[in-house]
Amino acid sequence: MEELTKVEERIMLIFWKLKKAFVKDVIAELPDEPKPPYNTISSVARILAGKGYLNYKAYGKTYEYFPAITQAEYRKIKLKRLLTGHFAGSPASLVSFMIKEEKISREEIEKLKEIINKVDPE
Repeated sequence: MEELTKVEERIMLIFWKLKKAFVKDVIAELPDEPKPPYNTISSVARILAGKGYLNYKAYGKTYEYFPAITQAEYRKIKLKRLLTGHFAGSPASLVSFMIKEEKISREEIEKLKEIINKVDPE
């Protein structure tokens, strides 16, 4: 799937939250100032549908949109891109970076160890 822009991702977050929505519903979820024009959000929804992230049901000239993929599926796609693009496909490199650069606490490291120890090594 094609990567989302920051604006597209922000709008997708609203669609995942609402499950299904008309453009006016998405606009109502956005912060009050400044509200983007209806046509802008409508265009973003059409782009998201074109990229395969949204499906829709037409009611005449009005469209009700709903996610074509779950937020969890999107996270997997995004994480794979991050791993391949910045960490040579190595989860160990990602975790190492997080520990060294992000100054992860001892508590978080222990949580990571617990998660790793629970994995069934098939």
